[in-house]
Amino acid sequence: MTLTAGGGFSDRAQSHTTHVVDQLGLAIVAGEYPERAMIPLDPDLEEMFGVSRTVIREAKKTLIAKGMLASKAKVGTRVQPSSEWNMFDPDVLRWHSEQKTPGRFVADLNEIRLIIEPSAAALVAERAGPAEHARLEASCEALAQAPSRTAFAMADLEFHKLILHLSDNRFLQSLGDLVQAALYSQLIAEAEEARDPCDLARSVDKHRAIVDAIRAGAPDRARACMEKVVMDAPSGGVRRAS
Repeated sequence: MTLTAGGGFSDRAQSHTTHVVDQLGLAIVAGEYPERAMIPLDPDLEEMFGVSRTVIREAKKTLIAKGMLASKAKVGTRVQPSSEWNMFDPDVLRWHSEQKTPGRFVADLNEIRLIIEPSAAALVAERAGPAEHARLEASCEALAQAPSRTAFAMADLEFHKLILHLSDNRFLQSLGDLVQAALYSQLIAEAEEARDPCDLARSVDKHRAIVDAIRAGAPDRARACMEKVVMDAPSGGVRRAS
């Protein structure tokens, strides 16, 4: 076991652990190790990653803490059902967002956005003053003047993060930032698609409607405008009941 003077892992061992956590987490999210399936035994994982048993055990502890694995003596380590995963963990969010076909993940995220962001917009309409209005207008202008689709996606992300920040609610800010971080790669992927420039212009108009409602101090209108933006998201909106 590689220890520092203080009794903890060395930087090298920690780096190895992080790598194993990342690779196993991605594999689980990708379905390479399906829900309720057993992952390889420790000796096999040691050989697979070329690391010590201590590193493997620490990596498994990390994934257990994220709700992705469960370990039982004399049985082994099993992948937990996805309903047990901590979906607000930054790593779990990132692993999902890096999938080429995220499927339900994006729809689930949009449902969370539909719960969080309209409420945040309504709070901003109630609480924002001239300085906050100016920041929102500048953010909307950055969206309108974006020179490329990728720049448009980044400006879009910053606008929504600003709304959450200006809500002045620490829970909304914290929760929303995680959701937006996970949406980043999806927004970039969408921006790279051949979207009609008219669609981008309409998107800017919808965002301006949010700012107008906030400036008017109209929380219900701000909520409705934000709901429309989220529902019209090109990533598919929210799941519908069958």
